[in-house]
Amino acid sequence: MDADAATGLDRTRLAELLRRERAAFAVRHARSARAYERAASLFGRVPMTWMNKAAGGFPLYLASARGARVTDIDGHSFADFSLGDTAAMAGHSPQPVVRAIQRRSADLGGLAVMLPTEEAAEAGRELTRRFGAARWSFALTATDANRWAIRLARAMSGRRKILFHSYCYHGSVDESLIVTTPDGGAAARAGNVGAPCDVTLTSRVAEFNDLEGLERELAHGDVAAVLMEPALTNIGIVLPEPGYLAGVRDLTRQYGTLLINDETHTFCAGPGGATAAWGLSPDLVTVGKAIGGGIPAAAFGMSAELADRLLGRADLDLIDMGGVGGTLAGSALSVTAVCATLTRVLTDEAFGEMITLAERFEDGVAGVISRYGLPWSVTRLGARAEYRFASPAPRTGTEAAAAGDPQLDDYLHTFMANRGVLLTPFHNMALMCPATTEAAVDLHTELFGAAVRELS
Repeated sequence: MDADAATGLDRTRLAELLRRERAAFAVRHARSARAYERAASLFGRVPMTWMNKAAGGFPLYLASARGARVTDIDGHSFADFSLGDTAAMAGHSPQPVVRAIQRRSADLGGLAVMLPTEEAAEAGRELTRRFGAARWSFALTATDANRWAIRLARAMSGRRKILFHSYCYHGSVDESLIVTTPDGGAAARAGNVGAPCDVTLTSRVAEFNDLEGLERELAHGDVAAVLMEPALTNIGIVLPEPGYLAGVRDLTRQYGTLLINDETHTFCAGPGGATAAWGLSPDLVTVGKAIGGGIPAAAFGMSAELADRLLGRADLDLIDMGGVGGTLAGSALSVTAVCATLTRVLTDEAFGEMITLAERFEDGVAGVISRYGLPWSVTRLGARAEYRFASPAPRTGTEAAAAGDPQLDDYLHTFMANRGVLLTPFHNMALMCPATTEAAVDLHTELFGAAVRELS
């Protein structure tokens, strides 16, 4: 037996099972395979290269999606726990959003006119209710919202550097692609494409849950802002330890540094994300993906005091040079989608039901891990849950990266897809939406148990 102490598995057996599942996947999804082969006009054969992160060897092609289910062009239907990696946290094509978009496009028209609509202010009021920030502006992606928040922080402070957590996720923000090194230094994250400069010129980095390391970096006096997820997500969920987030807030205030909470993924913690769920008080908040119900939309918010200070700066061209996000940001179409999503789909009541389902998912996975005595763990953040091949669960981004196991990921994902369940391709994340059912959660638990039993 070619045993692996880290995961408790026979690696030879794992390789055999992965080959079996990939062979079945190729047969089961022959039309998707042909579509992929014919897509030579696309860079990497896909609309975006991250779509090549496909456990079966090629991506499934979409035919339709409704609620919490997806159907591919081979006619197979799936319980979807990926939900567009949070972009479809409201579910696929939720009817209140569809109706609002239809009204805007068919009855009112004007999808991209350089004029505001009253719905934008309505959306801003709802974002204030949820996240606390008093003044909001819109972008098309969370990446753009983060870029603009960074520029505002630099303008306010006169400082150049931004501090991040190692293996954080803030979209394609250049400054964020920095990690710690074993000797306590900093380096560019491996694989970064076309970096404009050495990332250490623009950024500092500390490990999540390490207040001592954070203070050491802030003490240089050149950090304009700490841009952070209240819990790490895209390297696997890493939850804050007791007192950590309060410590971050205290240190940023002590060193005159702004604090930006990126709630794009941690929005799953509740109606106002982790900011509301955990009583946090950042200077700025960014959020994207889910708030548009599938339409590209993002937003960034700030305190009234910070907004007034920025607007009072005669040296800042906040009109012509301040339009990070492009002409389509804040369009009539996108703010219509945001209004409908927040007021009629991702409501406070919906979050309660979604979180209850995530608890059920977590309990099911934990039961399988316990039954087979595996050195794995499962972590939940509100309506999102994820299993990791480490126990206890990682407490820093670097530990989370080291716990990754692409071969085991591919086996579990392909096994699930062959039997009607989709997980987020980048990791073993499952997200609940208002349309997710107990039956779908229980199906995953059943299949997870079957996949583990095959390995044992």
